[in-house]
Amino acid sequence: MKISTNWINDYVKIDDQDKIELADKITNAGVNIEEVKEYKFNKLVVGQIIECKRHPGSDHLNICQVNIGDKVQQIICGADNVSEGIKVIVSLPGAVLPGNFIIEERSLLGVKSCGMICALYELGLADKELTYDDGIHILPDDAIVGDDACKYIGVDDTIYTLDLNPNRNDCLSHLGFAYEASCVLNRKVSLPNTSYDEIDESIKDNLKLVVDTPLCSMYQTKIVKDVVIGPSPDFIKNRLEQVGMRSINNVVDISNYIMLEYGQPLHFFDMDKVGDTIIVRNAKENERIITLDNEERELIESDIVIANSKQAIAVAGVMGGINSDIDSNTKNIIIESAIFNPYNVRYTSIRLGLRSEASLRFEKGLNYEYTNMALDRACYLLEKYASGKVLKDKLIYDNVDKSPKVAEVSLDKINKVLGIKLSNDIVCSIFDRLGFTYKLDNDKYIVTIPNRRMDVSIREDLIEEIGRFYGYDKLVNKTPVLPIKSGVYTGNIGIRKDISKRLRSLSLNEVKTYTLVGSKEINMFNQDDPIKLLMPMSNDKMYVRQCLIPSLLNVYDYNNKRGVKDINIYEISNVYDKDYKETQLLGILMSGNYIDYSFDGIGIRNNFYAIKGVVENILNYLGYDKRYRFVPLKDKKQMHPGMSASIYIDNDLIGYIGKLSPMISKDDIYVCEINLSVVFDKKSKKIKYKEISKYPEITKDVAFILDKNVLSSDVLNEIRRNGNKILSSIKVFDLYVGDKIDKNKKSVGYSLTFQDENRTLTDEEVDNVFKTIIDKVSSKFKCEIRDK
Repeated sequence: MKISTNWINDYVKIDDQDKIELADKITNAGVNIEEVKEYKFNKLVVGQIIECKRHPGSDHLNICQVNIGDKVQQIICGADNVSEGIKVIVSLPGAVLPGNFIIEERSLLGVKSCGMICALYELGLADKELTYDDGIHILPDDAIVGDDACKYIGVDDTIYTLDLNPNRNDCLSHLGFAYEASCVLNRKVSLPNTSYDEIDESIKDNLKLVVDTPLCSMYQTKIVKDVVIGPSPDFIKNRLEQVGMRSINNVVDISNYIMLEYGQPLHFFDMDKVGDTIIVRNAKENERIITLDNEERELIESDIVIANSKQAIAVAGVMGGINSDIDSNTKNIIIESAIFNPYNVRYTSIRLGLRSEASLRFEKGLNYEYTNMALDRACYLLEKYASGKVLKDKLIYDNVDKSPKVAEVSLDKINKVLGIKLSNDIVCSIFDRLGFTYKLDNDKYIVTIPNRRMDVSIREDLIEEIGRFYGYDKLVNKTPVLPIKSGVYTGNIGIRKDISKRLRSLSLNEVKTYTLVGSKEINMFNQDDPIKLLMPMSNDKMYVRQCLIPSLLNVYDYNNKRGVKDINIYEISNVYDKDYKETQLLGILMSGNYIDYSFDGIGIRNNFYAIKGVVENILNYLGYDKRYRFVPLKDKKQMHPGMSASIYIDNDLIGYIGKLSPMISKDDIYVCEINLSVVFDKKSKKIKYKEISKYPEITKDVAFILDKNVLSSDVLNEIRRNGNKILSSIKVFDLYVGDKIDKNKKSVGYSLTFQDENRTLTDEEVDNVFKTIIDKVSSKFKCEIRDK
């Protein structure tokens, strides 16, 4: 929001204040002014072009002879609208324009140019994108040649750019900001003139108002006839342009001027196009309207429209329709001043891509008092600057709750919250400056809050107002004294924290990615009927994800393109299914080296067994040792068919693991996804730590020639079942497939370690158990021992 200090001076006297110091005071009081721009120029004069001819060396430059009062200057200009006889703004050599651009005499294609003929955007007075096509600024015919050009464009001004908190919608207007300045300076606010004369003809004889929706709480309208469309008076035109709004004509400019003055958007309809009926209603499903930007819009039932007896003529709070717009032939105007449901206006404007200054103010909520005052102000300005005749009476629909806002707060509570000792005199003076009426009863304030301050409603708000105007810099710093309670994370949060620490200890890096993803990520893993946002921020954030692997792949791609080859990452995050059920997942991605090659050339390359080892480590750490198993994965085309597995705890599926299919990525990428919500629901035994046995262990190796379809995990389980409590550990140390055995066979080598915690085992009893294991495995899996 941009604020003109000259404009503010209409309501509260600030012309005796240093504008930078005033900005500091207002910022310290809680309304942040992020930029102060002073528009003061030297060597800016009124000039008149007395000759204009084409530059011989250019197809778009013109050589202009410009009378600047005491002499004629030769200036080269490339604007399309330059012509003989017009009066223009001339920046003379030595002038400094915004951006520290210094005007100098120079030669353009061999022709001398002594100055510059200026457009408003070159002076920082207008948006370049909006006004570039307008070319140079043409001054009125009564401008005096050689005179200071500043007084013709109103640039002797200081503009504040506000960075407002979302709740301070009162400062989205010059009048609201004037109240803030008045409180800082302890001065009174003068309201704008809203008086006007009315003719005998009544609006009630010309127009009927029907409000047929609960989404409109107030709708007021007046009719002004016989308006004359023309240029705006200079003060309106200059003020609009200085705060970044383009001047169009007197009628349209008045509606914009009042919006920036009161914060109340108005809409003007051409009465002769509308007819004799105004209807406020919800849009019909798939109803269409061509808006002022000449785009056809399809509406839905939650949109609010203004209609006549035949069709919609405006999208309420967003944009008018081209079938009721003000044009050069308009004579009679219907003025709309209304309050619509903020949520519906917001959703409509976002869905249609029509966010505007008006919709922003409707979204924030409006002060019903200004709704009426803005309508009267429009009548005053149209009567004065558009020669309009105002019809008597108003059509009013009013369903606004006008109950006074009252909050109570005690002096003791104020001092306790602020940590200082204020007297009743100080508090009373602040309420007086704020314009809050109050009653003091035994150190308790009963405060009636003016409706213009929609951000203030409860006692804490009152305390904040007192604190900021007393001065945050005057508050005493105190170190809070609080009891410190030591504790640990418990429940599922504690388990999640433990998993994260464990993964980091295993050399994986944690990443955080967006819950919202695009159609590419959704299609990658065929996520089932994902939740689609009604109004996404962008196309790549349209859906709520149901799995983590596509997001981890985006992280992989980003790093891989920047030369990072060894990528070991994980993420713990929530996902949501089509029924909005929340599930917590653990996603892991590993590629490149797990342990990098050192100077001796020894390292560990990521493969299926590396990521499987990480998963086993986590499940063992959580207490699920000997309860989980890996089963070959089927029917998941995103995963490599021969190098992927489903993960089960007991008989419940908890996730999958394996190498990505080449259809997803040509790189060797291994991923895992585990449903932690299922894991959390399973009871696990606490990890017990025991002393390392002081008795010796005996290790025996055996290799079985198995059918290729036999799972090693099944063999391991069979070995454990026959270990007779003295088998302490098993490791797979070899896998062989080659020409020394049948092509449908594989050789798997196992290393068995036997040990007892309380005694030394004999060779005989170990041999007996070892023989039993071999016999049982050979019998169950129809396999034989590999001799060599």
